[in-house]
Amino acid sequence: MIRFSAVGYIVGQLLLALAATMAVPLAYGLAAGGGGLGSLAGAAALTAAAGAGLVRWLPRPRQEINQREALLLVVASWLAVAFFGCLPFYLSPHFPSFCDAFFESASGFTTTGATVLARVEVLPAPLQFWRCFSHWLGGLGIVLLVVAVLPLVGHGGMHLYRAEFSGARSEKLKPRVTETALSLWRIYVTLSVAEYAALRWAGMAPFDALCHTFSTLGTGGFSTRTASLAAFESPRIEAIVTIFMLLAGTSFVQQYRLWVEREPRSVLSDVEIRGYFLVAAVASLVIAAVLMAHSGHTPYLALREASFQVASILTTTGFVTADFEAWHPLPQLVLLALMFVGGCTGSTAGGLKTARLLLLAKVVNREFKRMVERRGVFAVRLGGRVIPEEAVQSLLNLVYLAFVVNFAACLALAAVGVDVLTAISAVAASMFNVGPGLGTVGPLDHYGHLPALAKWTLAGCMIAGRLEFYTVIVILTPAFWRR
Repeated sequence: MIRFSAVGYIVGQLLLALAATMAVPLAYGLAAGGGGLGSLAGAAALTAAAGAGLVRWLPRPRQEINQREALLLVVASWLAVAFFGCLPFYLSPHFPSFCDAFFESASGFTTTGATVLARVEVLPAPLQFWRCFSHWLGGLGIVLLVVAVLPLVGHGGMHLYRAEFSGARSEKLKPRVTETALSLWRIYVTLSVAEYAALRWAGMAPFDALCHTFSTLGTGGFSTRTASLAAFESPRIEAIVTIFMLLAGTSFVQQYRLWVEREPRSVLSDVEIRGYFLVAAVASLVIAAVLMAHSGHTPYLALREASFQVASILTTTGFVTADFEAWHPLPQLVLLALMFVGGCTGSTAGGLKTARLLLLAKVVNREFKRMVERRGVFAVRLGGRVIPEEAVQSLLNLVYLAFVVNFAACLALAAVGVDVLTAISAVAASMFNVGPGLGTVGPLDHYGHLPALAKWTLAGCMIAGRLEFYTVIVILTPAFWRR
């Protein structure tokens, strides 16, 4: 039996924490000046009132949450955060409808980076701050943060941890999930401070450096400029952001081993890490070669644009330094494929994840062997370890669900008149949390012109993709609600 009061109580605590985070951009606005303070203050008050009401009127759970409650809590938390997180936008005059405000909020917290704004600069600084800050908060997971600060969840929080942060299912750094979450957050904060300092050294203004740090470490892609990082025209800034995008797309479990346990050999021997950087290197060289052959780029400019855009799309960050829709079709197709690949498991990046695709290749290879040697027994190995059949089946199910969601969403967009190229790329960019796509949602475009139904569909894809489909779809099945 699902205890809805327990789920509601914890969501109430989450809303109180969300209201507290709204005080950060509000404080910045009071200190630095600028508009948007009224909408932020009103949103914070409404969020705090809703959270306080849930905590006040619902009984505090006396038992730890079970797995079904944890799954429902994850989905309810993300919906609540997207809903209340959109209030600063909705209460401002810059978003014409609740649909647009919710889309922007869902895009921020799921670290997608797709925007409905034709010109980002029209937003006052406090709202710009909140917009990019949502990336940073959502990057390592709103729900993971809740587990870290709410001991109420207790040992049952491991269900929540697994549902939200799939990359650490098989490897906990600490005996308790709370300690694990805090360890990952320390690395996250340290990298954020390091990137901010590097961007300031490269000449970026303090506010811009802060916002782009939030977006980079959260692999989100919101920028303070409509032209994204292309507006700064700085190779030094691009190089710094490229490095930190690749770090953000790397498993935080492996980063813990690298930075805290000082085990670089363990990191370098990880098959997913090697595959991740190999994909980035090969894709960059292929695109650079095509740019030199067909666009007349010099080797330096070709490598600069190719490496940045590959890192941005592979890590599902979505920053832009070039209009890749004007490139040869081959680089465009490579970038579209990288949307599906994504970063490493246990990172802030989206996509199917490098390890899963490596494992999928192993599974396909095993089937080839079985066709040749029908009586043979072949185990699937990844990184020297035998992968259980349960994990293989789970992988196949996930890939199946991803493509079912992809096709259904494409049909929904086509039904409201969106052209095929835009529909395919917009759905892929949303469900894998990338941001820019092709067609009318390309690197120099936005999503504001899409019909409302298309925006709601894509917002749903963002949340489903952020929770890796299983968590969202399972609560829609009758079996989940049976006693």
